[in-house]
Amino acid sequence: MQRSQPESTCRIAMNEYDSKNLLASFDIPVVPEKVAPDAASAVEAARVLGYPVVLKGLGRNLLHKTERNLVWVNLVDDAAICEAARQIANNAGSDLEGFLVQPFVKGSREFVAGLFRDPQFGPVVMFGLGGIYTEALSDVAFRIAPLSEADAEDMLREIRSRKLLEAFRGEKPVDRNALIRALMGLSRLSIENPSVAEVDINPLKVMPDGRLIAVDAIVVQQDGCPEEIFLPPVDSKRLGQLFYPHSIAFVGISAQIGKWGHRLYSIAAARGFAGDIYLVNPKGGTIAGRPVYSSVEEVPGQIDLAVVTVPAARVPALIPAFQRKGIRNVLLISSGFAETGPEGKAEEKSLMEEARKAGILIVGPNTMGICNPHIKLYCTGSHVWPIAGSTAVVAQSGNMGTQLLAFAENQGIGIRAFCGSGNEGMVTIEDFIDAFEVDDVTHTVMLYVESVKDGKRFMESARRVGKKKPIVLLKGGQTQAGMKAAASHTGAMASDTRIFNAMCKQAGIVKVERPMDLLDLSAAFSSLPLPKGNRAAIMTLGGGWGVVTADLCAEFGLEVPTLSEELIRKIDTILPPYWSRANPVDIVGENDLGLPLKIIEMLLQWDECDAVIHLGIKGRKVLVKKMAQSIRVADPDIAGDFLDVMEQTIEDFERQYVESIVALMHRYQKPIFGVSLLTEPTDFTVYGMPGSDYKAVFYETPERAVNAFSKMVEYQRFLSR
Repeated sequence: MQRSQPESTCRIAMNEYDSKNLLASFDIPVVPEKVAPDAASAVEAARVLGYPVVLKGLGRNLLHKTERNLVWVNLVDDAAICEAARQIANNAGSDLEGFLVQPFVKGSREFVAGLFRDPQFGPVVMFGLGGIYTEALSDVAFRIAPLSEADAEDMLREIRSRKLLEAFRGEKPVDRNALIRALMGLSRLSIENPSVAEVDINPLKVMPDGRLIAVDAIVVQQDGCPEEIFLPPVDSKRLGQLFYPHSIAFVGISAQIGKWGHRLYSIAAARGFAGDIYLVNPKGGTIAGRPVYSSVEEVPGQIDLAVVTVPAARVPALIPAFQRKGIRNVLLISSGFAETGPEGKAEEKSLMEEARKAGILIVGPNTMGICNPHIKLYCTGSHVWPIAGSTAVVAQSGNMGTQLLAFAENQGIGIRAFCGSGNEGMVTIEDFIDAFEVDDVTHTVMLYVESVKDGKRFMESARRVGKKKPIVLLKGGQTQAGMKAAASHTGAMASDTRIFNAMCKQAGIVKVERPMDLLDLSAAFSSLPLPKGNRAAIMTLGGGWGVVTADLCAEFGLEVPTLSEELIRKIDTILPPYWSRANPVDIVGENDLGLPLKIIEMLLQWDECDAVIHLGIKGRKVLVKKMAQSIRVADPDIAGDFLDVMEQTIEDFERQYVESIVALMHRYQKPIFGVSLLTEPTDFTVYGMPGSDYKAVFYETPERAVNAFSKMVEYQRFLSR
């Protein structure tokens, strides 16, 4: 056991006996034990409990018992008890409050359980491999309280040493029901007793008959600790209105190319925004042939959105003028606030308080901007113009956000709206999630997050919204720098990353590890029906790709079921006898353009198939075009008209193939994941069809298709729970 005395004066450890009494009242099985004030009483207690016994020093300051030689085990007689008591008294000194006598419990399997309070997410329950291996192997799982039974079950499945929960070396399986009750008890304890800051149970021993016993435990209480103060929520309807301005004032407009004041205006004006645009700069004059007003109060019309790019020091003076003008929404591009340090943070806080009093909503500061393709509003720091769609994007890094928008534009992925949230001085990531819930146009939510302002609210909002529309998230800053100092194993084993990952699992957030995955998942969720299970049918133009894809499915937890005899007989009627006769279905390079769709439909009709992954059918046009190009040079005797027809035929086939894929998904309500043989710069990931809810999706590699399928399965399991 490695515990350190709580550093904060508002945190006080209970002694081991009192700790266990509290835990026992919350369905946590504890070892029977007796408190003895002296050696003679310890001998009497040992006789009652029955030898052999364990003798421990008891005291709320005795958290490092093993290090201080305060735990004596396997004591078999009265003399051994007396000698152990003498040694413990010498080692404990004035910290000794008495002795604790326990039966000597045998059991080869040891686990650890506990809870602590995370400053962002509140009470967190932990379970994992215990004893001397706790720190060495760090095999633990976390969940945010309150837990459901499904959460507790997930924790047991998540640890790498889960085999130890089964029958082991002649010992019976762990009583899983008792273990789940114990984890649920810790969850209830954290909710019903907010004064409990930490619980550390290590070891939680497994008896040979499978029973659980907590042989050592400490509870740390808190009293008078400062509480985190969170920003008040923003009205979701009002936040949505910010993305639908009828008029925009660019405050801080500049005639100099490259400056933010000029860049944002030029992007917005060039992309067809239908509303009124006003330019504001104290110098007045004209810019881009438009009049420049010296203040917003000189603007003749109503201003729905002020886009501010003036230096930070000049921003506070704008608030009274905005209030008099009736400007209620501000996009604060200006930097120089909280990101610069404590002084800037204080200035930002003061600015937000003044704006809140004036009834002004501020996005930012230090934001990259917003866009809403549905009204051709593009007001970001980069010239990216994705098409209108159903994927809402919020990024805490403006550069990351605009890179994602650029990829979405190139791949034909439609965007509902985008915001670079900046410093989130007033409008936080939690506010955006709440707004997505009530926005009917948003079908998928895509987030790049480095930190959250209010962890508990973030989780609650994400879990609520996730039941209606998927949230795909990439987390930045996942390093060991976030390790916490804590008073027990439970807290010390945690890190910002582990807690955040646990929160994502509970909230149904689809968490990805790479930026490209965000767009891949956005394409899948916004275009395909959800799979009902994890069984993949694979069709490939060549055998190697099928083998690789099957291996990837196994790696990502997907099944590749064996083809039924009935299905094999059906495919036998249209493929030559040397086809693979297995899943993956290798169509052995057949050039009959009608075959792939026939086989895909057969696979979709198969009850053992939840999704089809097809590889190498689309993209053959690239090879055909290059072949025609070579023939034109090498063999002028071949008629050019014939080559033109050949190229047009494959173009027509691929267009019809895409349309047929969409129609098949409507008919069978199963997703179809495509992998292109080759791609051209003009190719997309997503191909929409007029009047269709579904779209055809083609990835460049099998890895991306399999990953997308696995993440959709993960989300479907969350919905099923």
